[in-house]
Amino acid sequence: MSDARLRVRRAVMADAEAIARVHVSAWRAAYAGVVPDRYLVAMSQAGQARQWRRLLGRSRVRETVLVAEALIGGNREVVGFGNCGPVRPCGLSYAGEVYTLYVAGDWQDCGIGRALLTGLFQALLGAGLSDALIWVLSANPARFFYQTVGGCAAAERQEAFAGALLDETAYAWPDLAGWLAAAHGEGNVGA
Repeated sequence: MSDARLRVRRAVMADAEAIARVHVSAWRAAYAGVVPDRYLVAMSQAGQARQWRRLLGRSRVRETVLVAEALIGGNREVVGFGNCGPVRPCGLSYAGEVYTLYVAGDWQDCGIGRALLTGLFQALLGAGLSDALIWVLSANPARFFYQTVGGCAAAERQEAFAGALLDETAYAWPDLAGWLAAAHGEGNVGA
């Protein structure tokens, strides 16, 4: 995908609805049969938009929300998003965490996930966080993306979610600066 067609930028409050649209559709596509159906059915764009507005309205210096926009019919539309910040308590010795990274189904395998991950890693490094992890549902086929972009399986856990116990895998990057330098050298930054 050419740079003219894709742009990764910091999210603003006006992006909440578009983020919610991608969030709901990505969850329903990725997690059908993985998380309880009643949870996926109950998800709504309005509810997710409220949550994203709250998140975007918070002032947290070391947290970042990014969106990926694609040029579609002369208009820019949000086709992916991610957010990151300091690692949440998990017993692992990493400083940063990618909390979410989702790309709309029609836009997967176009380099958008890598572009978002690159932006999130740059934000973490800029916040003084030199390494990072992301927790992924182990049954999610998209987990292989994280292996493809250099994430190493670092831990596994079970988390209670919507009345079910779900297996999760943590993928980690111990050297964000090195990863970004290598990605830049391969011409993959922003691609």
